[in-house]
Amino acid sequence: MPLGEGMARIVMKFGGTSVADIDHLRKVAERVAREVEAGNEVAVVVSAMAGTTNRLIDWAGEMSVLHDAREYDTVVSSGEQITIGLLAMALQQMGISARSWLGWQIPVQTDGIHGSARIADIDGAELVRRMAEGQVAVVAGFQGLGPDNRITTLGRGGSDTTAVAIAAAIGADRCDIYTDVDGVFTADPRIVTAARKLDRITYEEMLEMASQGAKVLQTRSVVMAMNHRVRLQVLSSFADTPGTLVVDEEEIVEQAVVSGITYTSDEAKVTLLHVQDRPGVAAAVFGPLADANVNVDMIVQSASPDGTQTDITFTVSRADLSRVERILGEKKAEIGCQDIIADPDVVKVSVIGVGMRSHAGVAQRMFGALSEKGINIHAISTSEIKISVLIGAEYTELAIRSLHSAYGLDAA
Repeated sequence: MPLGEGMARIVMKFGGTSVADIDHLRKVAERVAREVEAGNEVAVVVSAMAGTTNRLIDWAGEMSVLHDAREYDTVVSSGEQITIGLLAMALQQMGISARSWLGWQIPVQTDGIHGSARIADIDGAELVRRMAEGQVAVVAGFQGLGPDNRITTLGRGGSDTTAVAIAAAIGADRCDIYTDVDGVFTADPRIVTAARKLDRITYEEMLEMASQGAKVLQTRSVVMAMNHRVRLQVLSSFADTPGTLVVDEEEIVEQAVVSGITYTSDEAKVTLLHVQDRPGVAAAVFGPLADANVNVDMIVQSASPDGTQTDITFTVSRADLSRVERILGEKKAEIGCQDIIADPDVVKVSVIGVGMRSHAGVAQRMFGALSEKGINIHAISTSEIKISVLIGAEYTELAIRSLHSAYGLDAA
């Protein structure tokens, strides 16, 4: 049924810090009530109260280290059940019709990979019917129903993903993600005091930012929003200010060349020195890593003048570094390298913007700004709308501030 003029169908998502206790839940209920009073149809997706899921995970681990993944999901999904019940009560106490929904009651159909399930389908018909009657749907995030009728959990960022999936299923006009920040900024405001909040950003830019270190949204939820063309808004749970809209590129009239500077400090650099330069050497290096499910990010290869030897540098997750050293150490003779050097003290800094597609000299400005500050670049990788460089960790803040100024992103 089409909504009346001026009305909208909205999904509001609140994370753990937004629903941390009873007082926070009452404030969330007040926000929801304002949308209802404005004549909008509302579904709310919530996480467990702050700290609850971690406590449940600890209990599951204490009970059984080698636990049944299905029972694990039964335990860790229970935090959201408490939140939705309490929030529905708070809304009812304010005179608003509300009902709580667990994942299996909708149902949110997922695959059977417990702990990191992916959403397969959501039938939003009953939610739409109830919302049209004026009832607020209060939905548990992070959970679904597997093919065997067992509860599943969606893994990291699961509540954001649930919210976007619900928005797609009910044909919502917008999905509002409430967080502890005011929106998406041109850089981390804790590092760059002149960072600006963006009014709008494209799905592609947000996806790159999320994958390159920005903590505002999880990558999975952005991919789902982009695929289903769900308009997102990132805004603060604690301030009544407009947030940042994540939308199609066509909705942004004039594209900035660069929209933001991000960084990730969870990478480590590995260098293989004096590798015999022969066909198949790259396969000998990266094959065993792939077999061990190690993701390799940036790769640089430099050959000796006579072409007989090469140095290979690449990055992996810092958490995988010791495993990588062990695997390559065992293959050292087969690879034919002189030495393996590991360096965990590196940071990847990225410049992101859809305007790069139509502007030349973006990379040169980045390299020039870093050179002026005496910052050496260890590795470079690029995509159509992103340039990333690997630098020493001690230069992180200097690099980010310098690049933010170099691209004219500082607030006036």
